[in-house]
Amino acid sequence: MARHPRAVRPTTPAQPPNAAQSPSTARPTGPSSAPLGGGARLPIVVAHRGASAFRPEHTLLSYEVAIRLGADYIEPDLVSTKDHVLVSRHENELSATTDIAGHPEFAARRTTKTINGGRVTGWFTEDFTLAELRTLRARERFPRRRPASTAYDGKAQIPTLEEIVLLAQKHGVGIYPEIKYPSYFASIGLPIEGPLLETLRRHGWDDACDPVFIQSFETGNLKRLRSVTRLRLIQLIGAGSGTPYDLLKSVDPPTCDDLVTPAGLRQIAAYATGIGVTTTRIVPVGSDGRLGAPTSLVQDAHQEGLQVHVATIRDENMSLPADYRRGDPAGRAYSRAAGDVTGWLARLYGLRVDGVLADNPGVARAVRDRLLAGG
Repeated sequence: MARHPRAVRPTTPAQPPNAAQSPSTARPTGPSSAPLGGGARLPIVVAHRGASAFRPEHTLLSYEVAIRLGADYIEPDLVSTKDHVLVSRHENELSATTDIAGHPEFAARRTTKTINGGRVTGWFTEDFTLAELRTLRARERFPRRRPASTAYDGKAQIPTLEEIVLLAQKHGVGIYPEIKYPSYFASIGLPIEGPLLETLRRHGWDDACDPVFIQSFETGNLKRLRSVTRLRLIQLIGAGSGTPYDLLKSVDPPTCDDLVTPAGLRQIAAYATGIGVTTTRIVPVGSDGRLGAPTSLVQDAHQEGLQVHVATIRDENMSLPADYRRGDPAGRAYSRAAGDVTGWLARLYGLRVDGVLADNPGVARAVRDRLLAGG
């Protein structure tokens, strides 16, 4: 069974987490969490890029805060270094999340590459050894949205997968890694999947009962993983009508919209444990920003035995449906002010999603625990 839920005080971007909070030590091992009765299960709380509402994303600082706030899982996005060490960055280009532009010794490595069909200019993890990346320091990706987080710029290195696994196991939480750009990294001889499985096996995580979900927007790598691991796999599905990158060259490739039909979900169920989707696939948003009627996606997925995890839950008005925004729209700080994220979470939990990915895992945990207690 997963660790027993505990009460956590909701926090907002204006209320930083209490550093004195003690982490839980129980290890979650079940397919999601405690049963609720009637076949339902307690939805998991995944710390999106760590507690990225409070600390620069994908740093040990961010993951540590997420654990203190009650996350069941921490989410590292994985890319590779030149020497094939897996590190956590949302993308392999480093400009937005590190101080690399201020390192003159690396100026000559700035270049332009084509990544998944798009041209990107900057500095890329695969052009640096781990030792070189260790000289960089992380910074807040969204300084205007989260100015308080900029106080931690320069205080953390880029973490390795190894460090993240050790941190998770020390505190009894799981990990929810995303394989970034799998076709691209395989094409340059730095595939993510092998080192990921090897690291997890070395630390005793290699079974469906272990607290690991592996996610990817591509389909082929998940199908290959299904044949070599029993770890749980999550098929990520984009919000638009595009096609997963690895399927673009297929004859009559399915779109993301096709993947969420009953027929598409049936195919996914052959290799994955669940799907990861945007909240708009659960509750569509109209042109006025307000919510429409829920879709049948959760029920359709459950019919095929698939879990449904939704992303991304953020506290700020700019990231919430209009129904849950609060304050004066004319105010200067309105867009980054906290809205009624607790109401939005309660709505999603009420639709029986199996997990949420949240920038503020503390509020996601508190709302879930309150609903569990019937409050």
